[in-house]
Amino acid sequence: MDYVYGPGRNHLFVPGPVNIPDQVIRAMNRNNEDYRSPAVPALTKILLEDVKKIFKTTSGTPFLIPTTGTGAWESALTNTLSPGDRIVSFLIGQFSLLWIDQQQRLNFNVDIVESEWGQGANLDVLASKIAADKVHTIKAICIVHNETATGVTNDLAAVRKILDHYQHPALFLVDGVSSICALDFRMDEWGIDVALTGSQKALSLPTGMGIVCASPKALEATKTAKSVRVFFDWNDYLKFYKLGTYWPYTPSIQLLYGLRAALDLIFEEGLDNVIARHGRLAKATRLAVEAWGLKNCTQKEEWFSDTVTAVVVPPYIDSSEIVRRAWKRYNLSLGLGLNKVAGKVFRIGHLGNLNELQLMGCLAGVEMVLKDVGYPVKLGSGVAAASAYLQNTTPLIPSRI
Repeated sequence: MDYVYGPGRNHLFVPGPVNIPDQVIRAMNRNNEDYRSPAVPALTKILLEDVKKIFKTTSGTPFLIPTTGTGAWESALTNTLSPGDRIVSFLIGQFSLLWIDQQQRLNFNVDIVESEWGQGANLDVLASKIAADKVHTIKAICIVHNETATGVTNDLAAVRKILDHYQHPALFLVDGVSSICALDFRMDEWGIDVALTGSQKALSLPTGMGIVCASPKALEATKTAKSVRVFFDWNDYLKFYKLGTYWPYTPSIQLLYGLRAALDLIFEEGLDNVIARHGRLAKATRLAVEAWGLKNCTQKEEWFSDTVTAVVVPPYIDSSEIVRRAWKRYNLSLGLGLNKVAGKVFRIGHLGNLNELQLMGCLAGVEMVLKDVGYPVKLGSGVAAASAYLQNTTPLIPSRI
């Protein structure tokens, strides 16, 4: 943005990376430190305990890996599985597609369950595969909790119910990149074996930290997993955990302090309140879309995402032009349609450290852009629908009561 100046602040409403709170930016504005000094291990020890809270686990073991969500994917797979292992994986959008591509390139036997983009994972097909797998050839179920390309959220509790019903021992691996810290996520209760997220999503940090949490069952699986792993090997971390120094290689000091500040903000608001806030902002966005006369890419209410809304445009409009015009004229950043829905949808991200009035500015900007590209929107219609809902549902800020 320094090279393409626009007055005021950029309104960042892509579904990640997201806005970084000022408190987090200030916390990261520091010099490097010796990570072998007593200070950094002391900070890391507390961070590892607190990170477990966002996964809602007491038994999981977290790993703070200097990587992106893609690296966290690889970490989850290679530490628990062996080449040739059969995996059931759901293809419902661009990011589940990319994870499946990684699974195949790592030489796993991927049993793909594909759904139309805009639909959730087909759990009926999963149930039939699990029921038929009497000799337990399926070693893992891989699912993206929240598919950001289409705004679809999957029912993780239902997956666990299927596995338990048939007493199937498959590992349950979950991409929670755009859900953890924003949507209801219960690692222990839902029997998730590996969960992962990225720092640039609901945690509202810069990109660069993949956070992985492994169940005791997943840690046990590392003892027999034969996939090649070096940088992502959990055993290297566990060795240093036992030594009390925590880091097998150099961490990002600035991101560790940023994570501390981000978690403090989440805990001050209360994780359940954070999740409720995401629910309010998502509902307001969907009401605005409805008022504009447009459709949600997500085909059923049960799959609606509370972190991103993918908006379908009429055939005579290229959604990419909406995204370009928003950035060029109004300093508003919206998400492009990806792959199969390129040119057909634009995405409004509403996750992270974000409030009601920030969202209202975005919705007003979208209305102006829709008018610019020739869509007959009534200016103020979506803003009115969203503001009426938010005015009736937004609570007082707890720290200001």
